[in-house]
Amino acid sequence: MRNRRFHLVRAGALIGLMFLSGFAWSLPPEGRGSLHLKTLADIPLPGPATRFDYESYDARAHLLFIAHLGASTLIAFDTRSAKVLAEVHGLSRVHGVLALPALHRVYASATGMNRIVVLDERGFTELARISAGVYPDGMAFAPAAHKVYVSDEAGRTETAIDVRTNRRVATIALGGEAGNSQYDPVSGNVFVNVQTRNELAEIDPATDAIVARIPLPGAKHNHGLLIDPLRHLAYIACDGNQRLLVLDLDRRKVVAHDSLGAMPDVMALDSELGLLYVASESGVVSVFRQTGKTVQKVSERFVAAHAHSIAVDPGTHRVYLPLQDVRGRPVLRVMVPQWR
Repeated sequence: MRNRRFHLVRAGALIGLMFLSGFAWSLPPEGRGSLHLKTLADIPLPGPATRFDYESYDARAHLLFIAHLGASTLIAFDTRSAKVLAEVHGLSRVHGVLALPALHRVYASATGMNRIVVLDERGFTELARISAGVYPDGMAFAPAAHKVYVSDEAGRTETAIDVRTNRRVATIALGGEAGNSQYDPVSGNVFVNVQTRNELAEIDPATDAIVARIPLPGAKHNHGLLIDPLRHLAYIACDGNQRLLVLDLDRRKVVAHDSLGAMPDVMALDSELGLLYVASESGVVSVFRQTGKTVQKVSERFVAAHAHSIAVDPGTHRVYLPLQDVRGRPVLRVMVPQWR
C-alpha cells in the first residue's frame, strides 16, 4: 500500500443563497414539452485551463469526482458545501473515474501509464495500481462478482479487476475498439460498446466470457453508453453520426433514435424526473424526457466549448459540467432544469 500526495483546496463561499437552498421540483403539465437549463453558478476549479473527462458521483457522501485529464489530477468536490475538498496529483492522463460508495473507494484510469489507480475515498490516499491494457478508459462495476470492468479503447479488450484483491483477473478480447462500459443490474451482466463494429457486447461476470453480440442498426462508432435498469433500456451515443439510439434490452432491439450535438460523449440520467442528458464535444447538451420505452427531445443548446462530460445529483437534480476554459480558467458549471 502506498500513500500518494494529495493537495487540499480551500474554497470560499462562492455560491449564493439560491444555489444552497435548492428548488422545488415537479413534472411539467401535460402538453408542455420545452425545458431550459438554468445556470446557478460557475465554481472555479484548481489547475490549468485544460481538458476534463469523466465524472462519478457518490450520492451517499455527496462527493463528485472529476477527472482533470489535462492536469493529470482527480478533483473531489463536495456538492453540499459547493467546495473542492481535494486535488489528487500524479494520475497521468486520467480519463475514467468510478466511485464505489459501498467500498469507500475510487477507481481512476491513468491512461498515461496504462494503470488503474485505486484511492481511499475518505482520505484520498492511494491503495493500489493495477495494469489495465494499453488505453484504459471508462469503467463499470459488477457488485455480485466483485469486479470492475475497464474499457481498453486502443487495446480492443475489456479488463476485469477483482476489487477484493485489486488484481487483474481477466482480459477479454472484443474484436474491435472498445467504447464505454456499463453494468446492467437486471441481467447481472456488463455491456460494452464495440465502436468499430457498431455492436454491443454482453459479458457474463461469472465467466468473463462474451455471451452475446447485439447489432446496432443506425449506429456509427457507438461510444457513449448508459443503462436504465427501471425501463431496461440502453442509451447509446454515436459520435460518428451524431445519433442517440434507444435499445430495448429485453427485446434486443433498437426502438428509437434521435439527433445529437456533434461528437456526443458522456450521458447522465435523472430517473426521478425522467430526464436523459447527453453532452458533446461540440458543447451542445441535448436533453430528452423519458416516455415509456422511448424518449422525446425537450431541449438542445450550446452550453460551452468542450462541454462533453456531465453528471447529475439525483437528490437535488442539479447538473454538473466541468468546463476547461471559461474566461481563461476551469470551472464547474452547475445547472438546473426548468420547464416552460
